[in-house]
Amino acid sequence: MQYGYGVVGVTVMLESMGLPLPAESLIIAASLYAGSTHHLEIRWIATAAVIGAIMGDNFGYLIGHTVGYGVLKKYGRKIGLTEERLILGRYLFKRHGGVVVFAGRFIAVLRVFVALLAGANRMPWHSFLFFNAMGGIVWAGGYAFVTYELGRQIEKISGPLGITVGALGLLCLGGAFFFLKKNEKRLTEEAMEHARLEEQERQSRPHAKGKPS
Repeated sequence: MQYGYGVVGVTVMLESMGLPLPAESLIIAASLYAGSTHHLEIRWIATAAVIGAIMGDNFGYLIGHTVGYGVLKKYGRKIGLTEERLILGRYLFKRHGGVVVFAGRFIAVLRVFVALLAGANRMPWHSFLFFNAMGGIVWAGGYAFVTYELGRQIEKISGPLGITVGALGLLCLGGAFFFLKKNEKRLTEEAMEHARLEEQERQSRPHAKGKPS
């Protein structure tokens, strides 16, 4: 089962570079498996996930910085980076900078594209690296160890009580996913509204200059 650590690390790295892969689900599944069977070491699952997250984000940052915003706008839709998500990224980076890199780890749509957007929006690399590392450690390590502990408790408790504990754990994870999706929609709507206002302002400037004083 030693190859399992590599699968976790590579999957997390590729998702962090911008490919829409189920890295979070894989960390949860591997950690639950480790907690309930002890066939995998949780410390190595967490280490692989953290390294994959940091490496993948830095590769993604480099790609975004190299190709620029215009190329992402033209071709990003092929990997799910729609115009709405580009607008959302620019809107958030203008206002929150490094906080977006850290918090983006916990929001599915941002986790996949945050590194590309950070590079395309020319965020300073040293700031990106700091918030990226902090986010990767908390996200990957947190998911791994919390889920591992849940797996251990399920193993200890048998019968209806064990099923109830497992169901409650899954319900909590589902509730967190729903909350994040709801906030993703709200943020996107705010970003789109802000972009529309900016576009209207740009269009009105030439007319304003042409008006007699």
